[in-house]
Amino acid sequence: MKTNRLGVHRFAVQSLLLAVMVGFFTAASSAQIAVGISVRVGPPALPVYAQPLCPGPGYYWTPGYWAWNDAGGYYWVPGTWVVAPVGMLWTPGYWGWGGGFYAWHAGYWGPHVGFYGGINYGFGYGGVGFVGGEWRGGGFYYNRAVSNVSVTNVTNVYNKTVIVNNATTTSYNGGTGGIEARPTPQEEAAANEPHTAPLAAQAQHEQLASQNHENFASVNQGRPAVAATARAGDFSSRSAIPARAAGGEYHAPAMSPQEARVPSTPASRPGGTSTPATKSSDGFRPFTPPNSSNSRNASPSGTSTGTSDGAAGQPSSPAAKTSGTNSSSGQTNNSYKPASSQPPNKPPKANTSKPPKPHKSTPPPAHKPSSGERFR
Repeated sequence: MKTNRLGVHRFAVQSLLLAVMVGFFTAASSAQIAVGISVRVGPPALPVYAQPLCPGPGYYWTPGYWAWNDAGGYYWVPGTWVVAPVGMLWTPGYWGWGGGFYAWHAGYWGPHVGFYGGINYGFGYGGVGFVGGEWRGGGFYYNRAVSNVSVTNVTNVYNKTVIVNNATTTSYNGGTGGIEARPTPQEEAAANEPHTAPLAAQAQHEQLASQNHENFASVNQGRPAVAATARAGDFSSRSAIPARAAGGEYHAPAMSPQEARVPSTPASRPGGTSTPATKSSDGFRPFTPPNSSNSRNASPSGTSTGTSDGAAGQPSSPAAKTSGTNSSSGQTNNSYKPASSQPPNKPPKANTSKPPKPHKSTPPPAHKPSSGERFR
């Protein structure tokens, strides 16, 4: 009898500890989702690239995105396949304009896909929801119309034509030139569901991407050499897929990354109430999207094509022609020039000298200048 009581007591203690641990990790995940990065410059357009072949059953596609580094600015995190938690769907992160800066809203895993800014990340993420596949019981089934899977390795497949009206490569929501989208009631409901933070493989994938200077927009001009990988963390040539083209004309920011970074304060986080006294166009150069003749082909996905390989459409021209003024906002796009090293001219000092004494009426004696003296 005593042994049974000890067993029951031990079980109760273990259950309590498990509940505390679950609560701790849930709170940590929620904190990671709520707190993001805020900067004063907008991200480049999404590059055009093809989706690598799905490695096997159970893998889930997570689209590429522009992340931020305080030393180098925006850098590209390649899209990749990861082993998904059973029954969970990925809501991609997105950049959103508000309060005078661009705030990063981190992605998360959940039972339903939430709001991701209306961004067309491609391959099933056309701006609302996800149509690249679905869970059926404990197995994930892939829509071959938008997902690049081989029936040799993956048998859980179906075909459903997808039409995407959003063909833009814009990578942020709101602000000048951003996507004008707001959460639907279903997306708002999904935001209130239990969430799981990005997987360890996803976090490592992002960290590795930040260590390669070729991934930075200042180097690749919006066209990364590695736009997608077959597996997270594998940047080798057998796994990497290069970008076919930049999603739009790249313009260097008008300020350094250190100047662009907004201090992490409650007011500067997503959902903050403070509104700095800055205009919506302060500190950044808008990015010119492809022209109307090739904007549909310049989509980073291929979701509107209905093809089985999931590859992105090849743009008819790599990018729009260079222009000194952005057509959508009328702002100039001149390259950033550092300020002159010469110190600014100091204002003249006030005259504090005493007035001259009045001279006598008697004129001074005549004076002949010497050979080294100049007339004043």
